[in-house]
Amino acid sequence: MALRDAAPLVYWLDALGPVPRRSPLPCDDECDLLIVGGGYTGLWAAHHAVVREPNRSVMVLEGETVAFGASGRNGGFCDASLTHGVANGLAHHPRELDTLLRLGRDNLTDLRATVAQEGIDARYEAVGQLEVAREPWQVNAVRQEVDLLVAHGEDAVLLDREATLAEVRGPDFLASCWHRSNVGLVDPARLALGLADAVERRGVRVHERSAALGIESEGAHLVVRTQNGRVRARRVLLATNAFPGLVRSIRRRVVPVWDYVLVTEPMSDAQRATLGWEHRQGLAGVANQFHYYRLIRDDATGRDRLLWGGYDAVHHLADRVDVVRREQRADTFDRLAAQLFATFPQLDGLRVTHRWGGPIATTSQFCVTFGTAFDGRASFAVGYTGLGVAASRFGARVALDLIDDPSSELARLGLVRRPPMAFPPEPLRYGVIALTRRALERADAHEGRRGLWLRLLDRVGVGFDS
Repeated sequence: MALRDAAPLVYWLDALGPVPRRSPLPCDDECDLLIVGGGYTGLWAAHHAVVREPNRSVMVLEGETVAFGASGRNGGFCDASLTHGVANGLAHHPRELDTLLRLGRDNLTDLRATVAQEGIDARYEAVGQLEVAREPWQVNAVRQEVDLLVAHGEDAVLLDREATLAEVRGPDFLASCWHRSNVGLVDPARLALGLADAVERRGVRVHERSAALGIESEGAHLVVRTQNGRVRARRVLLATNAFPGLVRSIRRRVVPVWDYVLVTEPMSDAQRATLGWEHRQGLAGVANQFHYYRLIRDDATGRDRLLWGGYDAVHHLADRVDVVRREQRADTFDRLAAQLFATFPQLDGLRVTHRWGGPIATTSQFCVTFGTAFDGRASFAVGYTGLGVAASRFGARVALDLIDDPSSELARLGLVRRPPMAFPPEPLRYGVIALTRRALERADAHEGRRGLWLRLLDRVGVGFDS
């Protein structure tokens, strides 16, 4: 019943109403720097590029429209972490973790400053995040997360059941980690579209509906082909994330997985009062298959909606991301709605107004990966694994360094220089991911105990969750 009238639309984009569209690439053209991809990474790269060299000719090609992909479809969790959390950073980059934490914090500070300077209405809320234990075995995981965050300079506190329920009234909440520093919430589509406006004011040409079909070398230049024309550029930065990469190394390192989200109607005052949630934190679970959820202030009514996503992370054979029907997955939406009302039974009767899905890109190390091609004239930053709202700004800066100044401090980081383990080709890739998903489900059903397959992945440094 809750899903009966839900529109198959992305709430963030629908709430904006009609948005002026940018013209496609009209004909053959050229520029100093060509950026393929009009999401966060591509737009931040354009911004970095023209701030560094205001006279540089920069063009962005977007296959669909700005904010079409993960940049406009995500939950808006804006975390300073560059490594998808401290624990994951410690597992894969222990020797430079302190450096990466410092760079991540600086990056978030600079992101907020740039948003303010450019007049971008990103609706940033510095509210932190609650990681919630809902099973007895998860309480120790929450406690360990608090200890790890505090040991690395973060402001985090452990809340017992009573203190957790004083924050958010989920009847089965047992404990939580309140990460109070360097995590906020944004309106993701407003951030992306505002950033596009900002770079255009600085002279960047942004073309929508201009999908890149191929890239090749032509003398001192690289040439990117589209259906409407060719663009010659001295340097090319690839910011395609989950969408098909133009160079083989991207396709080997990232896998697109589909994430699904629901947004409810505005809650009545009575419904809202049953939740508590006065500090408006973003919430997430701590199991392998977890949900993320948050409040959204509805402009028309001034009341709060609830966004609820995650749990299912679906990989399809052959990595296809251009299949529109995959944006709507009835079984997943049914499961998400049931889980929402199991978490907050006091909201029974609340309707869901928006439902959508979309691909994100993951790597075997669960965080962004970098690389170059064509003798260093092209670079890429892809694979943020669902935590790229802030990290994409850093990724864009690194990718630009790789073609501008490959000896820079950022370009020499181990995170940048040591690529994650490549995924196997299809159909083996599909089988391995399906096996891993089943292993994660079993682990969650058996108090987090990791079976033989997950222990093997841990040993070789490969990480997965939903």
